Amino acid sequence: MSAHLDRLLFAQGGMCFFCRNPLPKADASVEHLVASSNGGANADDNCVACCRALNQLLGSKSIKEKLQIVLNQRGNFKCPAHLATPPKPPAPGLADTGNSPSVSAPKPAAAKVPSATQERLELVLADLKKRGASRPRKTSTLTSTIKALIKQHRQENLSDADLNGLIGELQRQGKVTISEGKVTYKVG
Repeated sequence: MSAHLDRLLFAQGGMCFFCRNPLPKADASVEHLVASSNGGANADDNCVACCRALNQLLGSKSIKEKLQIVLNQRGNFKCPAHLATPPKPPAPGLADTGNSPSVSAPKPAAAKVPSATQERLELVLADLKKRGASRPRKTSTLTSTIKALIKQHRQENLSDADLNGLIGELQRQGKVTISEGKVTYKVG
């Protein structure tokens, strides 16, 4: 994979394919335009080098969903790796399904979380603390667990964008770390 990433970075002039910011190899990851889980090949014509945070955001979304995220930026693309506040994914789609490398979301100094999101976040954190050693270990399990929890306790269907926002906030607060589809916790 290292030679593949080297080729992509060279072809892209050492820049992220999406945000066009300089991209050190240590911060780079291979994004499959058509996700591997959706049948995409590991060939150069289906792969680009991009920031790890962006790879995490795009996950295994369809090419249509990925394009919608890029197009919704209306102008200069704002990569999640370079934002002080978390991006709200504009297109539907689940969080990371395990096809992207390790991601550490940026931690804003004092980001304000909307009250509905804060209530959901507190509910999720309480549930994760209660679960102890039986917390979900895969991203896909975590996403379905959160959706079911919110539906059961708040009688609402959580949109995929709100779900991604919650998981992003858990990462920003250092409560959850996602690496290659596996989840680790620091929730007490």
